[in-house]
Amino acid sequence: MSKVKISVTFMLLAVTFCVCLIVSNLMEIKTVDLGPLTITAGVVVFPISYILNDCIVEVYGFGKARLVIWLGFGMNLLVSLLLQLGIWLPGAASWQGQEAMEVVFGAVPRIFAASFIAFLCGSMVNAYVMSRMKVASGGRRFSLRAIVSSLWGEGVDSVIFFPIAFGGILAWNEIGMLIVTQTFLKTFYEVLILPVTMRVVKMLRDHEGGDVTDNDNTSYKWWRINEI
Repeated sequence: MSKVKISVTFMLLAVTFCVCLIVSNLMEIKTVDLGPLTITAGVVVFPISYILNDCIVEVYGFGKARLVIWLGFGMNLLVSLLLQLGIWLPGAASWQGQEAMEVVFGAVPRIFAASFIAFLCGSMVNAYVMSRMKVASGGRRFSLRAIVSSLWGEGVDSVIFFPIAFGGILAWNEIGMLIVTQTFLKTFYEVLILPVTMRVVKMLRDHEGGDVTDNDNTSYKWWRINEI
């Protein structure tokens, strides 16, 4: 990988992105009734990763956003493997929580597999749409770009995640409801917090001395993490 200067601020954004992603995946095993709707507990945290994705694309460009997305995947994989190691290790004679641990964390491999594919596709689509719209608009209309890119990203994520994660466990009509409701709830969440996102982007621009606008020469190949 080529040597590229990484600021402390960018590093903190990347760490926060990874933490939110990991926590949301662990919370996804729980479904919650929200009035007439059924959602997963991860909906509380997961949209934050898309908000951070928008901020990173806007200020640092698609290449660094792609790097952070792959970093999030790698950290998710590490957490999943370590959790399985914890389940596999023989417990002490006084340990009474093995069954509960297996119930809660034993589902992580399937959730992770679904989350990996969905997260990778959804996040890349979100970053791509955000970047291309910024190029097309000459850097204007951030609010519109943030909403449209999130709707695309969340939609792709949900369409992939729920059938893989809950197929054979939940009824298909319930899975369909989860796809629709979570796509719009997560996007609505991001619309509500948009003023905060805009403020954060402005602070990042001021702190970093400007932002990066991708161009027609930008590589949008999702696997090229060395092009940042």
